[in-house]
Amino acid sequence: MIIGNAKLFLNGKFQDASISFENGVITGIGPADAPADLDAQGKYLVPGFIDVHTHGAMGEDFSDGKPEGLPTMARHYAAHGVTSFLATTMTLKEDVLTPAMHAIRDFKRPADGAKCAGIHMEGPFVCRAKCGAQDPANLYLPDVDLFNRLNEASGNQVRLITMACEEEGAMEFIRQVSKVCTVSLGHTVANYATACEAFHNGASHVTHLFNAMPSFLHREPGVIGAAFDSGATVELICDGLHIHPSVIRAVHQLFGEKLVIISDSLRCAGMPDGDYELGGQPIEMKNGRATLKGSETLAGSSSNLLQELQNVVSFGLPLEAAITALTIAPAKAVRLDRAIGSLDVGKRADLVLLNADLTLDSVYVDGEKI
Repeated sequence: MIIGNAKLFLNGKFQDASISFENGVITGIGPADAPADLDAQGKYLVPGFIDVHTHGAMGEDFSDGKPEGLPTMARHYAAHGVTSFLATTMTLKEDVLTPAMHAIRDFKRPADGAKCAGIHMEGPFVCRAKCGAQDPANLYLPDVDLFNRLNEASGNQVRLITMACEEEGAMEFIRQVSKVCTVSLGHTVANYATACEAFHNGASHVTHLFNAMPSFLHREPGVIGAAFDSGATVELICDGLHIHPSVIRAVHQLFGEKLVIISDSLRCAGMPDGDYELGGQPIEMKNGRATLKGSETLAGSSSNLLQELQNVVSFGLPLEAAITALTIAPAKAVRLDRAIGSLDVGKRADLVLLNADLTLDSVYVDGEKI
């Protein structure tokens, strides 16, 4: 298959070119006017979006442990340009997380859905003071044996874990677990020095920057300052509710290609306003804004990565920076960049064709149009 006359996103820039792929793998990049099976008519052709932090959509949640819910979520992601995702679990007890791990392990991608590229464990090793929408009744201290049991239950699919580095035993946990997957700091009250120690010990990522962590202050830069100094990758929820557009622009200036855009979507994504549930806690969505019921505490988002692409470009981010933050940056953050995240020969043919107004034209997963 050859797609010609496209604006391909190559090495951080758009270039007029064609792309060929076979058996799900990119086989070549050629001139824009090469003979082609499909004329892209000058549209943007970019790598498939990668969402490394999403709990669910369309009334379903990965933590439910319901095998029948996963294809529904996979179809929702693909319909919004996401070709790979990390199924994200919550702070829950081991006996609840284990069947969730089994369901994710056994997931088979539907022909019209996105791929599960692994698991993001958001907790249960987070701190009580910054639980946010995580249930404090389900907290554990950092426990390598518990992590190993859950990872084994998943078929060793854990790619990312969010934890609080100030908790007892955290540094030894980071040293060991960072050899297995990416360790991210989040839901934490760590100060600058403690966060720097965590990054020195192997942490390399920050979960939903600014949310559920101390503020970035001029005398106490906290996790955010430590992330900047250490070269960590950082997530931002760009739904227009969690982070002010000015801060999104500033984070891009600070972190550049280390910026990772995430949805942090909940089961209410793609659904009407109403009452929902997250990790055993009631949430409500009004005008697309999801909060813990009866409070103003934001509880993830109802957004998706296509919408967030459109958001950040309207906020003033260059399109090239936004595409980077949706593709190669998350792939690198969770050690998947050898297979996905860019339009390089030998990588998976996960492609998104975008119209000039950044609406979706079509999506290819492993070379198959869906």
